[in-house]
Amino acid sequence: MELQEGRKGIPSLLSSQGECIASNITQLIGWTPLIELKNIAEKDGIGARLIGKIEPYQPLSSVKDRSALRLIEDAEEKGLITPGMTTLVGVTSGNLGIGVAFIAAQKGYKFIAVMPAKLSLDKQMLLRYLGSEVLLVDPAQHGFKALLDRVEQLKKDLGNVHVLDQFANSANPDAHFRWTGPEIWKDTAGKVDIFIAASGSGGTITGAGKYLKIMNPSVKLICVEPAESPVISGGEPAFHNILGIGPGFVPEILDRSQIDEIVTVTTQEAMDMARRLAREEGLLVGISSGANAAACLKVASREENKGKMIVTMFSSGAERYLNTELFAQVREECVNINRTF
Repeated sequence: MELQEGRKGIPSLLSSQGECIASNITQLIGWTPLIELKNIAEKDGIGARLIGKIEPYQPLSSVKDRSALRLIEDAEEKGLITPGMTTLVGVTSGNLGIGVAFIAAQKGYKFIAVMPAKLSLDKQMLLRYLGSEVLLVDPAQHGFKALLDRVEQLKKDLGNVHVLDQFANSANPDAHFRWTGPEIWKDTAGKVDIFIAASGSGGTITGAGKYLKIMNPSVKLICVEPAESPVISGGEPAFHNILGIGPGFVPEILDRSQIDEIVTVTTQEAMDMARRLAREEGLLVGISSGANAAACLKVASREENKGKMIVTMFSSGAERYLNTELFAQVREECVNINRTF
């Protein structure tokens, strides 16, 4: 991975002379704004600066748009895939698959998403709407291995298949080394003291973290994982409801050597914080974003972090979780209200 100062996405359009028109949707993947959580910090008496990177600004509203683009571009650069000929296959809980789906649609690839059954119906619908095939697997029987076994079967059954493995492919963290890290560094004017990110595939904390550590070795990297399934911390895998993180194993691409600390967050803490972000900051973000923000508050409350800048990721938009527990109460309220008519 080479050190980059990329400013990919919308800024590249605005800096051009003449027309500011994207040639295709992949050109819009990249830069997203940072926002300071002043209301929550003031209410909780936090002396640190809490900063969130709003990844719902990506074309399809998720940080995984970055990884999806780099995974596909890397395979193209290596001559491994050809539009109209290669079938792309990937294991996903939804957001990475959606990122791959819209890029595949634009570039002319067929995409098959292998997903755990009984997860977000919204994501399954979006994948199908984008023209992708969705294969559901019941992970209750053999856990994550059941998903991998299905992928292996597809490789045997279909010709010219390329597997986009976000958990093992170095192109995933490379996306964040090339783009996310430099964006954070530039937009904070190099003032970031602590970077906090939950680990799903491990791409964000590894790639962006590596860049920030190169720019300033004193930057502290904190990894967030579900308290119910603290595998990176050395615990046992278990069910949790913070969608998109804590897959139940340590991803191959996760560079634990650069992580300074691991903070665990319960599903309830993550959902409570996601709701706070909506009602106190006006930010519609998902459950893992709530986990990141909850971890920020835990770290920011320490006396030694007073006055420091803490940056985290708001990885996806809340609208993608309308059919999950995150919206259970308001969904029930709305259903009951409508029954009166």
